[in-house]
This record gives sequence, C-alpha cells and structure tokens, in this order.
Amino acid sequence: MDTTTKPDVFGEALSDYFYDKQNSPLLLHTSYGTIEDMPVDWFFREEEDFPPLELEALHACRGSVLDIGAGVGSHALYLQERGLTVTALEISPQAAWIMSERGVRHVHCMPYQEYKGKKFDTLLLLMNGIGIIGRLPSLPSFLQHMQQLLRPGGQLLFDSSDIHYLYQDHPLPEASYYGEVRFQFEYRGQKGEWFDWLYIDPSTLLNRIAPLGWQGEILFTDPLDQYLVRLTPDD
Repeated sequence: MDTTTKPDVFGEALSDYFYDKQNSPLLLHTSYGTIEDMPVDWFFREEEDFPPLELEALHACRGSVLDIGAGVGSHALYLQERGLTVTALEISPQAAWIMSERGVRHVHCMPYQEYKGKKFDTLLLLMNGIGIIGRLPSLPSFLQHMQQLLRPGGQLLFDSSDIHYLYQDHPLPEASYYGEVRFQFEYRGQKGEWFDWLYIDPSTLLNRIAPLGWQGEILFTDPLDQYLVRLTPDD
C-alpha cells in the first residue's frame, strides 16, 4: 500500500499566484468525466467581483463568524472590514498561511471536524461550502457538529446547487445520490488525492434536515440552480 502523502497542489497554485503572480492552470479532474480549468485569481477576488449570491450571504452574517473552508480569506477579509469578528478554518496549510499574510486575524489550519470549543453566531461555508461533507449520509454528523459550534439563536449559512443537469443524457446513479461526486486537483503535472464532494438540491436538503432538528430557509437562488440557505436549530 502506498502510504506517501500527495502534495497540496491546491495550496501550491495559490502560493505561486500570491507570491510570484504566476497563474498557471489549476485543473480539476471530475468523476463525471470532464476536466475543468479553475482560474486561480478567482480565489483572490475583491468585493466588486463577488457574485450576488456571495454578497447576499456576507450581508446576512451577524455577530461572531466562523468561516469554514475559507481559502485565502477573501470573504473573511470582507467581513473583518465590516467590523465583524471572524475566525477562519482552512485545511490547506499554504492557503492558511496566505490568509494570515493578507490580514485575516484568526486563522486555524485543520479539518472542520477537529475544531471545538468556541461558539459563534454565524457559521459560513461559501463556494458550494456544504460540499466539504463529501457524501449525503454525512449530513447528520455534520449538523450535529455545527450545532455544537453555534450560540443560541445562531445560524448556519451555505450555498450549493442542483447538478441534475449533468445527467440529461444518461441515467442517474442507482447506488448513490446523484450529487455525490469526486474531484482531483492537478497543478504543473502534479496530482493531489481524489476527494469526495457533495452538491445537494434544495428539496433533498430541506427534507433531510427536518427530522434532524433543523429549520431551513432559502435566501437566494440564481439562474444557474445555485442557492443560498440559512439553517437554524429548532428551539
């Protein structure tokens, strides 16, 4: 068995752009057969480049905020400038370092499952943030952990999308939910580990959270079937 750790190719691409202004292609291999080119500069965008969905989410933030999967801190910096106290979580060491260099004050490099202790008024996951849970069966344990991080009256904000359109020309998977996909980053000929990622349609989400003790409200939708949702635990 190969026990070597593959490189953080996502972090390498971000680091090259931040320090040397190199914008070499960051490729995303997908389990549904396509290879996508992810513009690295998109992760460094400023307020004027935020799409309406992200602005809606940022304006909905209140109190102390935990930005989960914060990347290089574009959203955390925006919230800091509005006077909110923001803690950023990011699994990529190089991305976390860049966040600190850019001025994000409270940065932790770890998986969200390992973060404990402090509680927040808003938990924020953007850029299809719910995808980090990987698979639909992980939703209950994810929400249980999120509830442990929320203050009374707190909110969980995230976006996702319905990718039903990917299956217009062939049948939906029979053995799994169609929004469960796998990705692999490639940068300068180096490939990272494959990882699971979840896209969840709003009807499935709202049907799943009710028995788990959560309420959901769709705050925003766009023409690309992307949506923003606020979840709150039942009292």
